[in-house]
Amino acid sequence: MKYIFMITIFFTSFLFSQELKVIADAFETDQAKGFSTFEGHVNIIKKSDELNASKLTIYTDEKNQPTKFIALGNVSFKIQTKEGARYTGTAGKVIYLPKESEYHFYKNVYLKQVDEKKEIQGDEVILNTVNGKAHAKGLHKEPVIMIFNIADDTIEEKK
Repeated sequence: MKYIFMITIFFTSFLFSQELKVIADAFETDQAKGFSTFEGHVNIIKKSDELNASKLTIYTDEKNQPTKFIALGNVSFKIQTKEGARYTGTAGKVIYLPKESEYHFYKNVYLKQVDEKKEIQGDEVILNTVNGKAHAKGLHKEPVIMIFNIADDTIEEKK
């Protein structure tokens, strides 16, 4: 049976609350240790962001505010930055740090900026959703691959 877990998160930097909806096959929590774990067909929705994974662990502070999200196993996602840039992709592991508004993607990362038709492939990619900056690294002598679709504005004149 699927469990639906709803929490409201207050991000002080944005000065408004956002609803976070987590759907999973199983749920376990330990408030004393400050974590909740969801397993099996995990689906997370926050505003226009969506993430799917096999397992999700949410770490919280003493006020039960989320400090870190770790998603593992066949992670797929749709993310929108503050400026409205939309990203989709996949990774083996994703860490989201709410206070920094930053996603850290690891293991076979594929990140596509939908609006600009830019793609990044690597083993580690960091995306800040406030300033829209991304950083990528390849590991073990593997390069980072970036793909850009460039419009050719040159027009040949016929004589």
